[in-house]
Amino acid sequence: MDKQRYENDLKNLHVELAELEYWVRSTGARLVVLFEGRDAAGKGGTISAIQTGMNPRTVRTVALPAPSPRQKSQWYFQRYVEQLPAAGEVVLFDRSWYNRAGVEPVMGFCTKEEYRRFLRDCPTFEEMLIDDGILLRKYYLSVSREEQHRRFEARAQDPTKRWKVSGVDLAAIDRFDEYTEAKEAMFASTHSEKSPWFVVDSNDKRSARLNVISHLLSTVPYSGVKLPTIEIPPLPESQPRPHRDARRNPVRVPKKF
Repeated sequence: MDKQRYENDLKNLHVELAELEYWVRSTGARLVVLFEGRDAAGKGGTISAIQTGMNPRTVRTVALPAPSPRQKSQWYFQRYVEQLPAAGEVVLFDRSWYNRAGVEPVMGFCTKEEYRRFLRDCPTFEEMLIDDGILLRKYYLSVSREEQHRRFEARAQDPTKRWKVSGVDLAAIDRFDEYTEAKEAMFASTHSEKSPWFVVDSNDKRSARLNVISHLLSTVPYSGVKLPTIEIPPLPESQPRPHRDARRNPVRVPKKF
């Protein structure tokens, strides 16, 4: 997608996202959005595009690290439950409890019994969230084998993105088909009318971000919301500054740009 068109469309969508945020705060709604997909599918960029311009006190991103030994001994969903929103909040999960449906079984980080138990229990867990009033949206960003490999190569050459390439990411290159099988099994067990999956073609990152935001906005009943008007008072007349001891003045950074 053309960059100028993307930026124009995104700017318009950010206005609607601001209205959505105000609706969430004013109604006390709780919104959870999950982002899943292969490594380098564009989850982080999509989340960043959503959160730009939104109040971080209302909209926060959750990207949990590997579980600690203590967390491994807990109920699997427990550490995710701790991150769920309170009234008037939005939580964006950059990977979620669905780690157990993709990365963990493919990479051998969980047992077959733990995997089977997850696929059995997950629909019930999500039904409990929805019945309690949480708005749950699940997006799977789909990227081709060739595009994923191209993005890995680009990250490896960019000093600011090398941190994104892990051993698990590199292993994903040879296990592309295994991840596909895990994805299909996940859809078969956890896609339902009450808690559906929405698949987004993310080979074009810009289009994917716009499509996700547009679709998300279409699924939440925030329409008709008007942002409150804020009146800024006039600037008062400046007053003479008190004399300060030069020894206590902070050091100014020189201008170089």
